[in-house]
Amino acid sequence: MVKKFLILFLIIVTCNFTHAQNTLTKKEKKDGWKLLFDGETTNGWRNYGKQSISGWDVVGGVLQNSGVGSDHGSDIISNEIYEDFEFYFEWKIASKSNSGVFYHVNEIEGKAIYSSAPEFQLLDDTSWPDKFDNLKSGANYAMNAPIRAKVKPLDEFNTSRIIVKDDQVEHWLNGVKVVSYKLWSDSWKQNVSESKWKNHPEYGIFKKGHIGLQDHGGMTMFRNMKIKNTTDKGKSIFNEKNLKGWKIHGTEKWYVNNSELICESGEDKEYGYLATNKKYKDFILRLKFKQESDGNSGVFIRSSIAGTKISGWQVEVAPKGHDTGGIYESYGRGWLYKIPENKEDVLKEGEWNEMIIKVKGDRTMVWLNNELMTDLVDEKIGEGFGVVALQIHSGGGIKVRWKDLFIKEL
Repeated sequence: MVKKFLILFLIIVTCNFTHAQNTLTKKEKKDGWKLLFDGETTNGWRNYGKQSISGWDVVGGVLQNSGVGSDHGSDIISNEIYEDFEFYFEWKIASKSNSGVFYHVNEIEGKAIYSSAPEFQLLDDTSWPDKFDNLKSGANYAMNAPIRAKVKPLDEFNTSRIIVKDDQVEHWLNGVKVVSYKLWSDSWKQNVSESKWKNHPEYGIFKKGHIGLQDHGGMTMFRNMKIKNTTDKGKSIFNEKNLKGWKIHGTEKWYVNNSELICESGEDKEYGYLATNKKYKDFILRLKFKQESDGNSGVFIRSSIAGTKISGWQVEVAPKGHDTGGIYESYGRGWLYKIPENKEDVLKEGEWNEMIIKVKGDRTMVWLNNELMTDLVDEKIGEGFGVVALQIHSGGGIKVRWKDLFIKEL
């Protein structure tokens, strides 16, 4: 009787502590995790550059490629895009096979998936002919070699995590952190310049993007793929109702309509500013703008205003061909950085544009519609401290809409 009771007890305990594949626990759901693979379908995925999916099947609760593709013929990406996140996945790979998991994937016509996106390398380390450390499993492919990485036998699943928080990236393999690096840091730039990515100016410049799975020919199998979005936008600095928290400088028009902040030229047709009451030093500022009429405006950082004379630095917002995303110093040195001509088309005229400005120490980074436009180090900006201000340019005939303004102090 005691023996039967112990057997029953062990069965109950085992059932309670055995987590079903491709599912989330109640705690994971509460903590914000979401499945990227339901164990039954390819829902949530599509081929890179396409709206459909082919070359991948679900077999026994495992998502796997055909094993007969080549290079990047059937790479797939998540439907959703992510900025900061924690991505957990389990994988195993066939003999002599090579694959990878990409993040911040952006689809660029005529370019392969790996041209823009960093990659967590997956490899049969024992049989693959190339023996370079930065090509082994767990590596930031062709950039950072894994440290203390131990891969399981080919018939067993490995556990992995990719953690991205602002510019900090970590690769975990079987419970061990094997890679850690900072995007856009001096060492990262040095690695790029000495790697195969030196001729890919689009590599790693995007702040957010899709998760990608590579089909490199050999078979790779995935299960228990789940992701937690950890992007922190910070605090809203526009309440969508009125201009509380802001101060108007000048006689130009600033008002709220349909939850949007609007600036419009007045009768005087002069410069005008709407500035935060609070001053800021290091921060990440997010906003969206839509240019109407002329659309000549700007976003000032670490600035001070006396009347309508502003001292500080402007991230340009202007019509196409006039360096939106560049940096100009008012009443000082003038242009500090103009964007490359080939990036003028990043601006969407007559549509909503998203801008992210990161200011930390003496470094200012600007993304427009997810593409890095400016990465400037300047000692004088580093000494600055002041308000954030939106500008309307002189000359008249200008109207710009703003929304979704958030700031995160660093």
